[in-house]
Amino acid sequence: MARSIHISKKRRLVKLGRQTRWAPFWTVPKIYGPGRRVHPGRHTSVKRNWRRIKTKA
Repeated sequence: MARSIHISKKRRLVKLGRQTRWAPFWTVPKIYGPGRRVHPGRHTSVKRNWRRIKTKA
């Protein structure tokens, strides 16, 4: 195994990591209105976990 990760691979992994974060909290009242309580993870387009689903990066 290589001692260090190449910078291009690191950039790809950073991008994939950003895609799996929750959406900002203010998206919930913007979409549903002020009274609705919904988890902001619903608005994340990519649902991936490092244990479950692997990437090609």
